[in-house]
Amino acid sequence: MLIAFSSFIQVSGRAQSTDPGASQGPATGQEDPAVTMFDHSKTSRLWISGQVNLILQWHPSFHAKYSGPNSLHPFAENATSRVLTLFTVLRLNPTTEILADVESAGGHGISEALGLAGFTNLDVVRNPSLGNAPYLARLMIHKVIPLSHRTEEIEPGPLSIITRLPVRRFEVRVGKFGMVDFFDQNSVGTDSHLQFLNWTIDNNGAYDYAADTRGYTYGVILEYHQPGMKVRLAEALMPKVANGINLDLNLARARGENIELELDHSLIPGRAGAYRILAYMNHANMGNYREAVDRFLAGLTPVPDITASARQGRVKYGFLGSFEQELSSLVRIYGRTGWNEGQNESFAYTEVNNTVQLGADLKASRWHRNLDRVGAAAVTNGISSEHSRYLALGGLGFLLGDGRLTYGRENIVEGYYTAHLWRGAFFTFDIQNIHNPGYNRDRGPVIVPAVRLHLDF
Repeated sequence: MLIAFSSFIQVSGRAQSTDPGASQGPATGQEDPAVTMFDHSKTSRLWISGQVNLILQWHPSFHAKYSGPNSLHPFAENATSRVLTLFTVLRLNPTTEILADVESAGGHGISEALGLAGFTNLDVVRNPSLGNAPYLARLMIHKVIPLSHRTEEIEPGPLSIITRLPVRRFEVRVGKFGMVDFFDQNSVGTDSHLQFLNWTIDNNGAYDYAADTRGYTYGVILEYHQPGMKVRLAEALMPKVANGINLDLNLARARGENIELELDHSLIPGRAGAYRILAYMNHANMGNYREAVDRFLAGLTPVPDITASARQGRVKYGFLGSFEQELSSLVRIYGRTGWNEGQNESFAYTEVNNTVQLGADLKASRWHRNLDRVGAAAVTNGISSEHSRYLALGGLGFLLGDGRLTYGRENIVEGYYTAHLWRGAFFTFDIQNIHNPGYNRDRGPVIVPAVRLHLDF
């Protein structure tokens, strides 16, 4: 998965955080230093920027009673990934713009991104055979439909350079995008380039959102904005097979439907807060865990095979919730919870059927490092009984498969320190502690340290 944006954007050559309530901190009388290599105009009709994200992860050897085809390797290993992204936006008029982004993803993840539901690096493509040739990541038209005369100022960035918008409005986006560019957003735990690295800490693990292997899809997003509330709707293409690169163009048989309600509300007067609920429903050529097991027990397959039970028109649905709350000018907390039906195949994101997470970050102003962040989060992921039985009998998912399974919830704790080096250069040290990798109490625990270099141009 390769979808992430920096938490800071350029404002007249100076940093202004996109974090809710960031402007509510104590005044220092000085502007923060620039956070991009080059200054970006707030008035230009053309936006060009880029990012480089380099991540080195490793882990020592760990205890494992057995391993299978899709296991996290129990021997010590390391892996390096890189993502290069070119962002372009052209504003056609005050309410219309076109976005086109080109990306290149290279390197590898530890164990080629297998063996964990909460994998340790969101930048890793789950199919390394795709190679590192550049590809089109986003191509969409963005149209704003005003519903009021009163406007608000919006800072320009890679997803939009329309800087003044009506406070009540519709927004329409059509084309290629990442679903989590707009859904399941959270200013404390979404950005894998400056914040956490784990798949199920930066995103809701139970959100099996429509996407190809690289994390992108084609579709339509409708948004309604009014003060204190936003509603988002999306219809998008699903992959033809689980974790597939090719999308099914026939919406009558395969599609992903999403709706999210966001309420901008705080429990603490004078501090920013937001609460979101999201529901989704995917239609695709999915397998069913119980049918795959029944076919195996009947001697029809040598091991449970989810692909052998695939049937067009199956539906996978889920419900998610999240919040973020500013506690002070320096500290924010956030959380997510999610559930999906767990009977039909995990198809597009990761193998999680229920999840709960809680985290926080701290702005390092106390030691005069205004652009540094410290973050910590914990997540517990689980799967359904049918999904667990399928894996225990030797079945393989697109991420998991130890050959056997002694089920336990996959529990992950992650912490990071991101330091601002100079202009658009940031360096991060990250560490993750994973218990029951792949939901297996016979394996682990494992510690995964990482370092990350992020450059924003």
